Amino acid sequence: MMLTLRNVTVTFNASTPNEITALNNISLDVEAGDFITVIGANGAGKSSLFNVIAGSVPLDKGKIILDQIDVTDWAEYRRSLHIGRVFQNPAIGTCPGLTIRENLSLAALRGKRLGFAAGVKDSNQQWFYELVRSVNLGLETRLDTDVSLLSGGQRQAISLIMATMMRPKLLLLDEHTAALDPNASSQVIDLTVKLARENGLTVIMITHSMQQAAAIGNRVLMMNRGRILADITGAERANLQYGDLIDLFRKLHSASELTDRAVLS
Repeated sequence: MMLTLRNVTVTFNASTPNEITALNNISLDVEAGDFITVIGANGAGKSSLFNVIAGSVPLDKGKIILDQIDVTDWAEYRRSLHIGRVFQNPAIGTCPGLTIRENLSLAALRGKRLGFAAGVKDSNQQWFYELVRSVNLGLETRLDTDVSLLSGGQRQAISLIMATMMRPKLLLLDEHTAALDPNASSQVIDLTVKLARENGLTVIMITHSMQQAAAIGNRVLMMNRGRILADITGAERANLQYGDLIDLFRKLHSASELTDRAVLS
């Protein structure tokens, strides 16, 4: 297994009137090469799941095993050497004030000892050019452009390249197309699938889009109130249609939790 969660529980504001169980005794096995989409209403525990995997939120109890190594007590910065992550906000994954080339250079240095050598190595130039050219957005001619001048979709594409260029053991995508217009969202999703396939990545992707969940990946998790209510895989996942997912969501959730955003996006 690439990732194993065992009896993971997280509670916020424990022993107060505002106590919330964000994750309730969750166990999960993720095989190498899985592409999992995660859906659920707001407050279902999706982001909390990502935060405990990434190490930004501590567990109350349970274990997290990454590629046969117990990382439960590892700090977030240590896990980040093995886990790539792309967030909903395109501004989070890149550094404004730095060019595309400089951002890629930072990503290439992840996990390496830093010294006083030049930040952007000549030996990496062709690599960066080919990486950016492969996304088919014409950005390979703009490597010296500040990323703050890019559109949201272009910036998210660069974030994806940065998160995957060192081939992490696990890639976490936290609604990474939610802030984009439909055209940019489609381009970024296509790029996501392409990079995952070409690099043999293990991917977990949170989405509010039922269409994305039904169309992408080999497995769907449906969450609510800190629990995994459904884990759709195998032949059931292969035959899953958009309407089937809507029906299952309605069955397992209250009608008020099925938003227009989930149905229409």
